[in-house]
Amino acid sequence: MEKKKKSEWFDWIKALLIAFGIAFIIRMFFFTPIVVDGPSMMPTLHNGDQMIVNKFIYDIQNPDRFDIVVFHASEKKDFIKRVIGLPGEHVSVKNDVLHIDGEKVKEPFLQERKEDMHSYQTLTGDFQLEDLPGEYETIPEGYVLVLGDNRNNSTDSRMLGLVSMDKIVGKTSFIYWPLDRIQIIHDD
Repeated sequence: MEKKKKSEWFDWIKALLIAFGIAFIIRMFFFTPIVVDGPSMMPTLHNGDQMIVNKFIYDIQNPDRFDIVVFHASEKKDFIKRVIGLPGEHVSVKNDVLHIDGEKVKEPFLQERKEDMHSYQTLTGDFQLEDLPGEYETIPEGYVLVLGDNRNNSTDSRMLGLVSMDKIVGKTSFIYWPLDRIQIIHDD
């Protein structure tokens, strides 16, 4: 009887250790939670939204335009922003219209916000890539240009400069908390 109890305890401890080990590996290498801090991605993301970050996606593919990414803005702070410019591209905004290599590009995720604004207001102040820190003419390989959806209240590439791919933690598109905001965010 005593041996059976010890064996049962050992089996439980072993199962728990394996479960914790798997959870640790998944969190370290594949997925991790993050909480949105601030209004810079409004109305797409709200302050306090809790999301899952896919940490391995950019090991197997490059970012796409309009992906929402988490990156290390400093040693202690991660930011959530949207990829706007990709390597080899020239980015500018004029009269609230995004231009990539001189071509107009629609930003459907901003439409709701633009409709709520007065005709004399602009969401995104005019800028071009050369105006940003680094004064690049095109985005170099291994970098992306990121902007928040709430362009008037976002610390993004316009202040920080381009974001190196090695600073990107991963892509996020799933809000799991609060319950009334559970959704998958589409990139378009």
